Amino acid sequence: MSKKVTEVVEELVTPILNDMNLELVDIEYVKEGKNWFLRVFIDSEQGVDIEQCGVVSEKLSEKLDIVDPIPYNYFLEVSSPGAERPLKKLADFERAVGKNVYIKTYEPIEGEKEFEGELTAFDGTTATVTVKEKTRKKIVEVPYEKIASARLAVIFF
Repeated sequence: MSKKVTEVVEELVTPILNDMNLELVDIEYVKEGKNWFLRVFIDSEQGVDIEQCGVVSEKLSEKLDIVDPIPYNYFLEVSSPGAERPLKKLADFERAVGKNVYIKTYEPIEGEKEFEGELTAFDGTTATVTVKEKTRKKIVEVPYEKIASARLAVIFF
C-alpha cells in the first residue's frame, strides 16, 4: 500500500514543485509507533526554506483532501532532505561528484558492502569512490545497479 500512496503523492506534488522551481527528492509513507507519517522531501539548487515547505504542504494538503488516497489519519511533513541528502536518481549522483558520500551495495565489492569517501566520478553506470583506509587512499568502482542506497555524507574532523 505505501508504494501506491507514494506514487499518487508524487503525481499530486510534482506540478506544485514545478510551479515553484523545486525538485522532489523523496517521499516516505511510514508507520512509526501507532502513527502514520507522509514525508515529502524537497530541494532546489539554492536550498529550501520553511516558507517554501509551508506553501508546498498547504497546496499538497488541499489536493490530498480531494483525492484522499490514504485511508488512515496521518501527519504530513514537508521538509528539506538535510545535509545527508539521499542520492536516488542519476542526476543526484552527477551533482554529488566531488562530495563525500556513503554507499551501501546489494552484494560485496572487493569484500565490502559499505563505502564512505569522496565520489570522484560518475559516468551513469559506475560510481568511483576514493575511500581512506588509515593512511592510504583506495579507489573503488561501484556499479550503479549494485547500489542499494546512497546519500551525501557529513564527515567531522
